[in-house]
Amino acid sequence: MTGSNHNILAALANKITTPAEALASVSSGDRIFVGTACATPRVLVQTLENMGDKLTDVHLYHFLVDGAIPCVDGRPHTKFHHKVFFVGSDTREVIKQGKADYIPISLAQVPLLIKRGGISIDLALVQVSMPSDKGFVSLGVSVDITSAIIKNAGRVIAEINPNMPWTHGDTLISVDQIDKMVLVETPVIEYVHPPVEDAVSEKIARYVARIIEDGSTLQIGLGRIPNQMLRYLTNRRALGIHSDVITDPIVDLVEQGVITGEAKTIHKGKIVASYCMGTRRLYDFINNNPLFSFHPIEYVCDPSVIAENYKMVSVTQAWSIDLMGQVCADQFEGEFYSGVSTQPDFIRGASASPGGKPIICLASTTEDRGRSRIRPLLREGEGVTIPRSDVHYVITEYGYAYLFCKSIRERALALIEIAHPSFRHWLLAEAKRLGYLREEQTLMSRSAYPEEAVKEVTLKNGTKVIIRPAKASDVRGLQDIFYHMTSQDVYTRFFTCLKSLSVSKAEHLCNVDYEKEMAFVATIGHLEDEQIIGSSCYVVNPSTNMADVAYMIRPEWKGGGLGSALQQRMVEYAKSKGLRGFTADILSENKAMLTLAKKCGTVTMRHSHGAYEVEMVF
Repeated sequence: MTGSNHNILAALANKITTPAEALASVSSGDRIFVGTACATPRVLVQTLENMGDKLTDVHLYHFLVDGAIPCVDGRPHTKFHHKVFFVGSDTREVIKQGKADYIPISLAQVPLLIKRGGISIDLALVQVSMPSDKGFVSLGVSVDITSAIIKNAGRVIAEINPNMPWTHGDTLISVDQIDKMVLVETPVIEYVHPPVEDAVSEKIARYVARIIEDGSTLQIGLGRIPNQMLRYLTNRRALGIHSDVITDPIVDLVEQGVITGEAKTIHKGKIVASYCMGTRRLYDFINNNPLFSFHPIEYVCDPSVIAENYKMVSVTQAWSIDLMGQVCADQFEGEFYSGVSTQPDFIRGASASPGGKPIICLASTTEDRGRSRIRPLLREGEGVTIPRSDVHYVITEYGYAYLFCKSIRERALALIEIAHPSFRHWLLAEAKRLGYLREEQTLMSRSAYPEEAVKEVTLKNGTKVIIRPAKASDVRGLQDIFYHMTSQDVYTRFFTCLKSLSVSKAEHLCNVDYEKEMAFVATIGHLEDEQIIGSSCYVVNPSTNMADVAYMIRPEWKGGGLGSALQQRMVEYAKSKGLRGFTADILSENKAMLTLAKKCGTVTMRHSHGAYEVEMVF
């Protein structure tokens, strides 16, 4: 401790005392707040527990904590009753013991509730930095709801810790607001995310990272998958952070020049957060660093503030989702896990952001692969954390689904397509039973969606187009192409004067098994406004090991190289499956298709009755 610190402490001698003396005024019936996460005031809490036999009906209120519940013989044990806004492993056990209650509320609503008297706090126990010579302490790593609690609590007792970082932003508290101080010199609690070692989580993380664009502003959360996702952003540029919590991977991305905040529309150039959980490396990095700006949770998580960030991306890890899109993120099969936290606020804020992306991610099954996390209906004991009306992107290890403003039928089919293959046909049957899907609806694929076959191409006019394997849910997009085609184009494609393309006929063009049948679609735009502008498909003839091919392109995209791009992608895929080549029947007047066919391997054409029988050997 420096001489300056000694002088400051000497000036505060009337406030500084021992833990026992500081807590001597605690009375039975008191409602006590315990500081958050890595700023949990462990010394004060342990002292309070030691006094527990003399106190009755004391309630402890807290968000995420570390060490607020002592362990006896390896099990959490407390003498008090806890009211919690977040359920960690320790509080989960004391809930089972009947010693804690979970309050499912958005964390951003807690400060308002306290100000209005909905929750009355008699005493706040917090941990802060050393006082400055100006008479202020910093809330350091945890501003969150602590700021509002201190302003509204009857009394405040603070552990002052020289190891607590001094953070910038709205983090300062006058020592006049603190009734008693206890000097502690313990290391600030460190938190390390368990390493993501399973291939499922890693694949989801890669999918999430793939749809994050340069210039995006991110909210990460505490989930393993969102934090793993940060590892795959090293090739992005000008990312920003506006998040309830930040963790260690932030440091790497700042040092690599990935996170700069230069594209942010508010707090430009700043990393905005409300609390952080990490190692000493992170704490040293944020200490007195003006790059970071910490603020109370009610500001950071205000949807209107979040929405001011351009390209705001929110990533929420969920436990389960049903076929209507209802998300459970704080409960799993009757047990409480984590909490509502700030997820609804960031989902709504990101959805209102220009170019924003609210993302829900989850593994398709439980860890033992025995149950699908995509349910026909959420089960008993699985509450709705995020309503179906607020859900946009959903990502599993089997791909993406975009649900916003989609019908129940479209939602159900899109979610079944990203479910584990072992459960897809069960989900399909259940969706029909519930009336979500037509009785004749089928799913041809029994395998994973071939995500590796997705490719971006650039057309002659410079337009970037995504060519991806088709899905059963692409029916409407193919119908849209059909109804924009001229009658002549329809005739040359289908060899008949079709007036309509029914759902069942459209399904034949996109609902394939990816083995004996294959289909690609060419799309422009993002998932939320994706437009299909072309399609191609083939059906394998097992007797010849050749595949019959066909194409369909919106008229305004003809002549720009889209047909060639689709054909090239089809050839690459067919070769990977060991096919010898393609066959096609092409009308004599269809010059464009004849020209396209001639570009495909060794071509043989036989004319018969106004059409060519074309064979293209690779």
